[in-house]
Amino acid sequence: MTTTFRRRGIKAAALIASLGLFLSACSSEDGGAGDADLSAPGPEVLDDLDEAVEIEFWHSMDATNGQVLDGLIEDFNSQNEGRVHVTGSFQGDYDEALAGHRAAIQQGDTAELIMIYDLGTQFMIDSGQTVPAQSFIDADDYDTAPIEEALLNYFTVGGELRSFPFNNSTPLMYINRDAFEEAGLDPDSPPTDLAEIREAAEKLTVTDDDGTVVQYGFGAAVYGWFVEQFMARAAAPYCDNSNGRDGRATEVLFDDPKIVELVEWWDQMIEDDLAVQIGRNTDDGQAAFTSGRAAMTLESTGSLGGFIEQSDFEVGAGYFPLIESGDPGGSIIGGASLWINGVGHSPEEIRGSWEFVQYLLTTEAQSTWHAGTGYLAVNTEGYEGAEAQERAEEFPQFSVAASQLADSEINENTAGCMMGVMSEARVAAEEGWETALTSDTSAEDAMAAAADGVARTIEEYNASVE
Repeated sequence: MTTTFRRRGIKAAALIASLGLFLSACSSEDGGAGDADLSAPGPEVLDDLDEAVEIEFWHSMDATNGQVLDGLIEDFNSQNEGRVHVTGSFQGDYDEALAGHRAAIQQGDTAELIMIYDLGTQFMIDSGQTVPAQSFIDADDYDTAPIEEALLNYFTVGGELRSFPFNNSTPLMYINRDAFEEAGLDPDSPPTDLAEIREAAEKLTVTDDDGTVVQYGFGAAVYGWFVEQFMARAAAPYCDNSNGRDGRATEVLFDDPKIVELVEWWDQMIEDDLAVQIGRNTDDGQAAFTSGRAAMTLESTGSLGGFIEQSDFEVGAGYFPLIESGDPGGSIIGGASLWINGVGHSPEEIRGSWEFVQYLLTTEAQSTWHAGTGYLAVNTEGYEGAEAQERAEEFPQFSVAASQLADSEINENTAGCMMGVMSEARVAAEEGWETALTSDTSAEDAMAAAADGVARTIEEYNASVE
């Protein structure tokens, strides 16, 4: 799985921060929802067609992932010849795809189906362009029981599923199993909290005759997604109003004492030469691990395949760590979901999009998708498919992500913060974290200043959409 879409910089923050202004104008333009019927049409609209319904699917999958997706599209088309025909269209990375969709709304020319990353969820709801996923589920009495509960939890807002999870991942702890064995540690029992990581790092850190560290015990990027993950596992909300689920979020809470404790721990690990200073570039964090410079790291499940291919040592995987051993646990997902546009589209196009989404969620398609990309199987029965089983036998590390999600508590904290400026907040969290690591500013002051800095952007966004 490639990592092209994971690193969201300032351009994402600027994009999301400006979307509120766009939304306030949207309702008065032709592209606005207006009185459009955003309900799910029944299967009868596809009866007695003169020709196949054409569905354009905008997505952000390239390289290997794109090839696997193209194969699924081809298979669906062959099964629905003369009825529904899907054309995949790569729209660039997640930020570019969202910007393109925004422009398409203004022009009144959106694709029938679009893949939007997790941070764009609140905007997609506010834009009022899509048929809620719940409408299809209710109309067809569609059984969501096989769908991973943690994923349904994330994309459910106001009691309704808003979009369909598809290409989703979760972060894990990765370890150098060879280094663990050489240090006398059990690679089958990776550290589970910060204290255990430090204890293991003290044994894993190796210096040469000159006292220069040649292998650090730990090293990971300063990545805002990890803040969200640590907070979820500590049962701490990322934003107010029950993570934006009981009302619009008005402030971020990543200056919580738990995160201050995390940043202080991280700083001390670097100070004591037990962790390598990575910075905010996730590629650098991955390289530190695969090169053997760091014996433990944190990364997305999407990195596992690359880690295995690029490392000269045996790669192990464990649950994303807790801050403290008594934390309740939980897991926040990442990646994207599928949205079916309703405004400006015929009942046949809307239904045809739903037919394709249903196909993508089948056991067979999910087995192919998981095995070919490393993304989670949204339909958990996909793990039992032939392709997924073959991959699991070859790389048992892939089962760790599924187990972590299955063990996750389902609540508003693990649902994640629902907020129109999530990307802005993620960047701010990274900046505060990095400030604490690279200056004399205390962790408490740095994270508090970062949280305060997001407040005005939240206020502007909320005002524009209300």
